Amino acid sequence: MALSASDLPAMYSLLANSMSGDENIRRPAEAALAQSESRPGFCSCLMEVIASKDLVSHVDVRLMASVYFKNSINRYWKSRRNSSGISNEEKIHLRQKLLSHLREENYKIAEMLAVLISKIARFDYPKEWPDLFSVLAQQLHSADVLASHRIFMILFRTLKELSTKRLTADQRNFAEISSQLFDFCWHLWQTDVQTILRGFSTMTQSYGSKSAEQHHDELFLTCERWFLCLKIVRQLLISGFQSDAKCIQEIKPVKEVSPVLLNAVQSFLPYYSSFHNRDPKFWEFVKKACVKLMKVLAAIQSRHPYSFGDKCVLPVVVNFCLNKITDPEQASLPFEEFFIQCMVMVKSVLECKEYKPSLTGRVMDENGVTFEERKKNASNTVSGIVSSLLPNERIVLLCNILVRRYFVLTASDLEEWYQNPESFHHEQDMIQWSEKLRPCAEALYMVLFENYSQLLGPIVVSILQEAMNNCPPSVTEITPALLLKDAAYAATAYVYYELSNYLNFRDWFNGALSLELSNDHPNRRIIHRKVAMILGHWVSEIKDDTKREVYCSLIKLLQDNDLAVKLAASRSLCLHVEDANFSEQSFLDLLPICWESCFIMVEEVQEFDSKVQILNLISVLIGHVSEVIPYAQKLIQFFQKVWEESSGESLLQIQLLVALRNFVIALGYQSPICYSILLPILQKGIDINSPDALNLLEDSMALWETTLSYAPMMVPQLLACFPYMVEIIERSFDHLQVAVSIMESYIILNGGEFLNMHASSVAKILDLIVGNVNDKGLLSILPVIDILVQCFPVEVPPLINSCLQKLVIICLSGGDDRDPAKTAVKASSAAILARILVMNTTYLAQLTSEPSLSLLLQQAGVTIEDNVLICLTDIWLDKVDHASPMQKKTFGLALSIILTLRMPQVLDKLDQILSTCTSVILGGDKDLTEEESSGEMSSSRSQGEEAPPSKELLKSQIKVSDPVYQMSLENSMRENLQTCSTLHGDAFNSAISRMHPSELAQVKQALKLP
Repeated sequence: MALSASDLPAMYSLLANSMSGDENIRRPAEAALAQSESRPGFCSCLMEVIASKDLVSHVDVRLMASVYFKNSINRYWKSRRNSSGISNEEKIHLRQKLLSHLREENYKIAEMLAVLISKIARFDYPKEWPDLFSVLAQQLHSADVLASHRIFMILFRTLKELSTKRLTADQRNFAEISSQLFDFCWHLWQTDVQTILRGFSTMTQSYGSKSAEQHHDELFLTCERWFLCLKIVRQLLISGFQSDAKCIQEIKPVKEVSPVLLNAVQSFLPYYSSFHNRDPKFWEFVKKACVKLMKVLAAIQSRHPYSFGDKCVLPVVVNFCLNKITDPEQASLPFEEFFIQCMVMVKSVLECKEYKPSLTGRVMDENGVTFEERKKNASNTVSGIVSSLLPNERIVLLCNILVRRYFVLTASDLEEWYQNPESFHHEQDMIQWSEKLRPCAEALYMVLFENYSQLLGPIVVSILQEAMNNCPPSVTEITPALLLKDAAYAATAYVYYELSNYLNFRDWFNGALSLELSNDHPNRRIIHRKVAMILGHWVSEIKDDTKREVYCSLIKLLQDNDLAVKLAASRSLCLHVEDANFSEQSFLDLLPICWESCFIMVEEVQEFDSKVQILNLISVLIGHVSEVIPYAQKLIQFFQKVWEESSGESLLQIQLLVALRNFVIALGYQSPICYSILLPILQKGIDINSPDALNLLEDSMALWETTLSYAPMMVPQLLACFPYMVEIIERSFDHLQVAVSIMESYIILNGGEFLNMHASSVAKILDLIVGNVNDKGLLSILPVIDILVQCFPVEVPPLINSCLQKLVIICLSGGDDRDPAKTAVKASSAAILARILVMNTTYLAQLTSEPSLSLLLQQAGVTIEDNVLICLTDIWLDKVDHASPMQKKTFGLALSIILTLRMPQVLDKLDQILSTCTSVILGGDKDLTEEESSGEMSSSRSQGEEAPPSKELLKSQIKVSDPVYQMSLENSMRENLQTCSTLHGDAFNSAISRMHPSELAQVKQALKLP
């Protein structure tokens, strides 16, 4: 039944109760609202609650109504199969009602109304709501400041929503909106700028006047409207015009807008200091406005680089930014965010690929002028402008300013470091470059150096030399010279690759860096941390003759008294150990100190990121050094402690799982010594019902696989893990490849005990996989089925009867003629069924005659004109050329058994059977001999070793002991051919006589018949 106006009181009560702190009141209300969502009129009732004048003071209820309205739009506005959705009549009413309630005084509700309109516009504009923007524009002409602010809020939200639609038609619609709205919005924005600046001027001249303060609220509302209008102008420019990098067409509004935006920045900036201690609200606005204006300029440059590169735009913007960055008077202003945006703009210009000449192929357009030629011309023009903006002197000045001013640690930096070294390290090491001034300056410096390395290489080396001369290693006071040295060291660390042409690392290390570590004064931590960072960055430039000394220095830094230094050293040491040229021999005697330092550091650190970093170093060490077993017990204790402290920290637990996997590999066949800690962790990780299952499962599966691969023998705890596999496979096939490897390991290690305990689980898993995965998945699981049948030919086939029926259907279905993957699947499936015929003939005969199989074949659309076994015979004959040597032999043995059947169809296929088996006998000996030789070599290689055989060797031994491998196809054919002759008598002789003489001669040769 539809909801109506009479339901409004009940709706209000439900909304109010849904916010109650009493669960007994809240839950029934939420349930009633959920049931009402799909009823006609629900959204209309909500809209009445939101717009009701009687409920103006009940903001919380109105807000809740808007939330339910938004959710209903997402669920029911667009009709779906399982829901009729909101009727067209109600939609029309709601759209009209929303546009009639534009002057909402409460900001939060106004914001929600804007969201509601934008969500509906995404579905309905332009087909169902073509007049949306014209109505809004019309109302703007007669609106006061509040109403116009709310309309601009709606416009911004709606344009933002529509700009995310990527279909060509949607983008064309957005371009039309831009052409309609841009001029009006831009004109209003310019008018508001003048209004705001006049208001600011009046404010600064009349501070303290009560009459002036009365106009502040209206001025601030104008400021907010202007800010929204700026966002709209940005959206129209960015999404309403195709990027000129793609069309090489001038976007005229870019040339008009960009200089005006810059003028606005220049006009607002003086008020930053004027309002600082007098009017926090307007001071915050000026700060936000200047930053946003610079961000909009950067966005325009990124979207329309060629239009922005015009001589009327790019020079004034870049000059402004460079002057702000290098002006010494600006350095004292506490306005980091603005300087960051200036640096972002300069960096974007330096990186812009459109401002660099490009060498690409020729693409002709309809006028016969090459597209790339126009692009090159545009690039060369802007490149010339950039070059004129950055003469050598200015580049050198910028480099010097970045290093000497912005790289230098401030008093607040040093205080933060002193108070919390861990937090300081992670903030410097991991923060987004565009969020803080120093990382942003460093990012700009790296791009600048990359572009002008030949010019700046000697300059940076001279800054470094100056800094080292003015601050020898003996200095312990935190002086400007020491801080400049820290900055110079940072400058050399970040551009190691380009700077290596101008600076010899060995000489620098021996003459300066190693000496820095001789002074252990607490203030030297500043330089020690930077030395640790340099040793990590320069890893690729460190030659063999210096590696040992560098390793020793890093170990010394790992024992420093300051945590920031230790963490920097651990990061650099990790880079060295992972390096392709890591010298384990030079590092081996340092390993005990390294392990001990890591264990001590874990006790010292408090922050999650620090623990992850140290654990990563330990994991890397385990994976790259050979001397792990002597430290196994300490590592086990360490892992135990970390696991106990990592509850709820999934990222740390993942890192621990990776480290444990490396630990198992390093221990090899001594890995059971860590089972006491490993197996409980493993069980938690593979339990999909545990809280952290989603995050830990992938790495836990990898650990499970590795543990089994290096297990010398099966233990009860490992056997007890297998039931978890059923739930994992039931949930998804995401980890199928690893699951297959795990199952194979269980079979190889102790198949009998494994099958006794988990036969039903194995059968369920195979039944879940076969028939429900693609060909790649089937090709991974079929070898497991084959090895199961090989090892347990009597027990397994009845157990996996359902799975084998699916294999029969796969074999007898068509569709593999032109698909190599399907052909491989069919060949492998047929080989498994052939093996069963050879090793458990009675069972296959029973399987192929089951009524349930006939029903399944019928349901699969497979037509059987003959006996199923005879149909399989055709498959064996057909797929022998696509089989491996062992599969070919299996096919041959199965075909030889077919000869013993008392069926007339056998004689019809006699010549094919004899021909196929003959080719296998004559051509397969070489392949099988090579396999046998390989198996014997593996066996002989393991006889002198005490270590248990590897997984691959166990697989090889199983292959060698395979009855199919040991059986003689030649003898089997000779005996079964005689049986066939006895069964069929003259009919057999007649079939033999029809064979071609040359084929018959080959058969006699292969079977050594007279």
